[in-house]
Amino acid sequence: MRGTDPRVVLGLHRSRHERRLLTGALDLGVTALDTSSNYLGFRSHQVLARTAGDLLPKFTVSTKVGYFPGPDGAEHSLVPMRLRTAVEQAAEDLGREPDLVFLHNPEHSLREAAPHNPDALVQACATLDDAAAKGLCAAWGVASWDPSPLVSLIDTTVPRPAVLMVRAGLLVGARTLDAADVLAKAWGLGSDEVWGMSPFGGSTSTPVWDRIDPRVFLRDDSQLSRVQAAFRATYHLPRVGAVAVGTDEPAHLGELVGALAGEVEERTVQEYRRLLRDRSPGQPA
Repeated sequence: MRGTDPRVVLGLHRSRHERRLLTGALDLGVTALDTSSNYLGFRSHQVLARTAGDLLPKFTVSTKVGYFPGPDGAEHSLVPMRLRTAVEQAAEDLGREPDLVFLHNPEHSLREAAPHNPDALVQACATLDDAAAKGLCAAWGVASWDPSPLVSLIDTTVPRPAVLMVRAGLLVGARTLDAADVLAKAWGLGSDEVWGMSPFGGSTSTPVWDRIDPRVFLRDDSQLSRVQAAFRATYHLPRVGAVAVGTDEPAHLGELVGALAGEVEERTVQEYRRLLRDRSPGQPA
């Protein structure tokens, strides 16, 4: 069964938040924007509103809460009152309610919180669920860099997010890919309700991209570059409906949008995942 068409989300992690990037994205038909309360030294929301406030209504805007300024840098917290205040502050700083607010890397605090508060995840998710119900954001989700610790915690007491965001792509290990699949199934999320992030593991200039040719994952590898092929394969590792990717160059963003025309060979993806599991003993089959 064919899913929805793959979408590109412009991610602002490490971005300079320049106006030309946002106008370039709109010109390319990229109308989803993803940021976080802690991006750009906890100034992302304010800078966006100041430099491109008139453009924001043209985007669906997602952001994240969970990291807060601390005496020694950023600190993570799942305390409900802090999360609710952060959602309220995001709307105030952006000048509009976000379309989507993610609970940012809840696994960061869960191991520490568990002995004292085993319901920390339930309470954090319930806080965002309540924020959406009260109109502080249109919907909420969970963004997890390492979803494995969440797998054993998801049951009927944990509210269902609208979107799950996880690492995706050829550099993601079997453990993370399998955990993402388990979480999506546990929450009853379709592929269009799962987003990928960090498709290149940080940078397209990493030496690994010179050593492999991701075009083997495509049905027709003659039209796309290696970078484009790696990006297109990301939508199947795990299966996601959108990928958030960061860049400061509209030309690079355009290259990635062009990659969506490629078609992925699913059998090759499944064989690749089997190989990953074979190299990771103890992973679920």
